[in-house]
This record gives sequence, C-alpha cells and structure tokens, in this order.
Amino acid sequence: QAQLVESGGGLVQAGGSLRLSCAASGGTFSTYAMGWFRQAPGKEREFVAAITRSGITTYYALSVKGRCTISRDNSKNTVFLEMNSLKPEDTAVYYCARTVYGGTPSRAMEYDYWGQGTQVTVSS
Repeated sequence: QAQLVESGGGLVQAGGSLRLSCAASGGTFSTYAMGWFRQAPGKEREFVAAITRSGITTYYALSVKGRCTISRDNSKNTVFLEMNSLKPEDTAVYYCARTVYGGTPSRAMEYDYWGQGTQVTVSS
C-alpha cells in the first residue's frame, strides 16, 4: 500500500518562499511520475506541477511557471516543490500524488495515490 506524506506548508507573507516535501513509501518510487496539485476553499483541485520518473522532465501550470520548481530525489523517495514569489492566490492545500502513467500528467484522474495535503497560506 503506497503512502504519501507532505510537509513544509505554513504561513508566509506575499513574496516569500516555501519548500514542500512529499515522502513516499510502498512501491518503487523511481518507477512513478509524481505531481503536485492544490485546492483552495470553494474551488476545484488544480494541477500545479509534475515530474517524470527520472526527474529529467518537468511540467508546470501557467499560474506557477517561473515561480515554482518541482524536483525529486529517488534515493530518498521524496519529491519537492519549491515555491517562490508567493502570492495570496497561491493559498491552498497542496497535495502530492503518484501516477502510473508516463510523462507528466496534469489531470487528477491520472493519479492513483494522494497524500493528505499540507496547508499553504500566503498573507498580503
């Protein structure tokens, strides 16, 4: 049974930075592409970023491109999301997820395991 545990969320002022981590267990981490999604109150869950199994290729939502960096350390079974120049509209619960599909899927339905989420709040 796979398990994903996010950490690193918190309260930050606009313009600040946060680094989210997602520790995976169960299964062979390096055989799965990984993604980050977020969900703000009253809104649907939306794609943020994805990374291939090897970590060579990444893909970002337009809303975060240039401000966020997704990376992974397969030796530590961990995926990261570095967020810079944070804006109040980035406030949401951030989830990491695992997919059996190749490439960098951006649809939530393509991911089979999800973490419990970590809250990111950006104050203005």
